[in-house]
Amino acid sequence: MTDSVTDRFLRYVVIDTQSDARSPTQPSTAKQLTLGRLLVEELLAIGITDAHLDEHGYVYATIPANSGKNNVPVICLCAHMDTAPDFSGTNVKPQVIRNYQGGDIALPGNPQRIIRTSEHPELKNQIGNDIITSDGTTLLGADDKAGLAEIVTAAEILMNNPDIKHGAIRILFTPDEEIARGVEKVDLKKLGADFGYTLDGETAGTVEDETFSADSVEISITGVAIHPGFAFGRMENAIRIAGAIVDRLPKHMAPETTQGKQGFIHPTEISGAMEKASISLIIRDFTEAGLVSKEETLEAILRDVLQSYPGSRYKFTVSQQYRNMKLVLDKHPQVVENALEAVRRAGMAPVRGSIRGGTDGSRLSFMGLPCPNIFAGGHAFHSPLEWVSSQDMEKAVDTVIELAKLWEEQA
Repeated sequence: MTDSVTDRFLRYVVIDTQSDARSPTQPSTAKQLTLGRLLVEELLAIGITDAHLDEHGYVYATIPANSGKNNVPVICLCAHMDTAPDFSGTNVKPQVIRNYQGGDIALPGNPQRIIRTSEHPELKNQIGNDIITSDGTTLLGADDKAGLAEIVTAAEILMNNPDIKHGAIRILFTPDEEIARGVEKVDLKKLGADFGYTLDGETAGTVEDETFSADSVEISITGVAIHPGFAFGRMENAIRIAGAIVDRLPKHMAPETTQGKQGFIHPTEISGAMEKASISLIIRDFTEAGLVSKEETLEAILRDVLQSYPGSRYKFTVSQQYRNMKLVLDKHPQVVENALEAVRRAGMAPVRGSIRGGTDGSRLSFMGLPCPNIFAGGHAFHSPLEWVSSQDMEKAVDTVIELAKLWEEQA
């Protein structure tokens, strides 16, 4: 290898690639294309001749087959280029703590932000490893630039080692995953893969075959505006109505009070003026019935609040984001079993898990490309406390290599 996975990762995270849900374009932010162009350059440099960035911001590339077998399934390796809008991704300053010896990690850019071992128990498994964090003023971007670095590094190993036999492997790097639009314009015919794997998970050794199902809800409220000096008995302030709705949301259905297989109702944005206000929410559950129930609960709260405001009206719009990929993956058990076996061959005890979130694999699975999720090694995603270890990223590279070998052996 000319570059380690860490070299690549550190190169990628300093490029700001935050997506923007309010933007109507694809990709939602032009700055994602900067990283896309760099990835194409690096893929071409390692000998992948068809690497390119398309008009929608997708990077496509092919690691050619070198097996004498003609029936090896074509697998796709996928990671996303954008980082979450939840926290700043501008001017990322990564720090590498070499040979970590335990204890809390203070972030130099903001001394009040500390990665505490009590809150990050996986740190106890990182003694002697190299830990990468931000300086505490931005997120790090391990979600999912760790996945990008791992795939490119694995691609270089496969291109440089013809003794490792494998079928054709398609590479797909996507924009806008964090705003649930990551695969809207993917050309599956052009991709030409039979099965896929996202590298977008957390703890080393984990393979995830289940995600939340997800909807978004937009609530628009139209109140009754009038001069406040003449408002008695007449004004219906849309801001107050919106505040009352948010205040009535069930506390036991919030992200901060749920875990495991429990879903939630989560307000993500509120804005408005006296006459009009809007609330954006996301609804998450592992079942379709759970989504519907939570949406019915939400609209019932809305109707109940509006009873006190007879002159006001509302609009309630539900949009599907993605669905639990387990419904598809259960019909293709070998795809997940091979990922678990690849983890074993890479020297780890595999853990089969569920994601309290989604990946591009959720959408891809329902589009016809069964696509579980493999760990990328990052932790504390979407926050300034995000971290990843170099050694866990190397384990992900090893897992990808073993996965490629495994599909070839089974053909």
